[in-house]
Formats: sequence, C-alpha cells, structure tokens
Amino acid sequence: MGTLSDPGGAVGASLEESVGRGDPDIGGTESAPAIRGTVFLAGIDIERHHVKKGQRTSPKSEDPYLLLLVKLYRFLARRTDSRFNKVVLRRLYQSRINRPPLSVSRIARQVSKSNKAYTDKHTVVTVGTVTDDARLEQLPKLSIAALRFTRTARARIEKAGGECLTLDQLALRKPTGANTLLLRGKRNAREAVRHFGSGITHAKPYVISGGKREEIGRGRRKSRGFKL
Repeated sequence: MGTLSDPGGAVGASLEESVGRGDPDIGGTESAPAIRGTVFLAGIDIERHHVKKGQRTSPKSEDPYLLLLVKLYRFLARRTDSRFNKVVLRRLYQSRINRPPLSVSRIARQVSKSNKAYTDKHTVVTVGTVTDDARLEQLPKLSIAALRFTRTARARIEKAGGECLTLDQLALRKPTGANTLLLRGKRNAREAVRHFGSGITHAKPYVISGGKREEIGRGRRKSRGFKL
C-alpha cells in the first residue's frame, strides 16, 4: 500500500532488492560464493602416534608396603618443590634389577672424610637393599634409610652406633630430603651382564661344564685370544 512520500512502495521494494543483491552504490556487501563439497576440520599434525611412555608411572609389584610408600612419596612429590622426592618416587617404580643392592663398604667409602659434602647430620638414602660386607673391618656410625636391610647388615650398623630407618620414617624426619645423601648400587655388577655383547667385546662365554676339557677355546685360555 503506497504512502504520500512513496506512492505504490516502488522505492522501498527496489531498495530491498539492491541491498540483498549487494549493490555497491547502495552500501551492500557482495555475498561469498557457496562452498560445495567436503569441509575438513583443522587438526594437529603429529609426527608419531600411539607412542607409549618410556618409563614406568607405577610399580609392577603388588607388595602392599611398597604401594603405600609410592602413595606417600607421590603426595610429597606433588606438594613439595623438592627434587629428592621426585627421584625417590621414580626409583620406587623401578624393577628389582634396576634397584641393585648397596653394601656397607661402598656406603663407608662414599661418606669418608674425602667427601666434603657429607657431614654427621646427613642421612644416607638408598631405594634398595643394604647388604653386609665382611671385608670391611671398621664401619663408621651411620644413619641409613633404605627399603630393607639384611640381618647381618642391620646388626652391624646398630652395633657401630648407627640407625636403620625405613623410607616412611625418613619422610617424617626429612620431608623435603634436606641433609640427605642419595646413593644406589652398581647396576652392571650382576654375573649375567658379563655374558652380554659380542665376542670381540670380551663377553664371557656360556660354559656347559667347568672342566678343563670343556670350552678350551677362545675366551677361556690366554693362549686363545683372551681369558675371562
């Protein structure tokens, strides 16, 4: 229905058509062309997929005492800024082969007077077993925290005036690991490691019998290359 200023509404209709068309004279914008075909969503280009972590995030053992220690040091590693707790937690995850025993003689060598970083206030910590060494004549007074102690090692440490602590007792005394000396045994001290490697690397051969007539060739006599 027309008005006095626009009889018949012709101007209004033409204005709507011009704006819808995107006429540049009217001020409209040209509409984008319609997209046809499949629309792909952007993603992240990762070089490798389904890659597992190279280290453990929990222990394989079902020992309830070990699992309680993991729960304790997982809490300490999360709530403190101490790197000591993170290292102890990671070593609690490891297998028994990677938690080799540590003898009292090696501990005594590390805490000798030549080691200026060690004082009487320090506590020796090892995530493993502490064993005795009969070759050591004199054992100093030591405070040692470990997963377990052999019977003779515990008796000898306590006889020297020292103390044997568990790792949960250590967490109560030193929750951040201050004044501690973290040690571990030698991983490649096992007899099985001597057989690893090729023959050129002086790997120990697997001998069926220990007699002289068995395996008299290379690796068992100095006259036959080398002797182990």
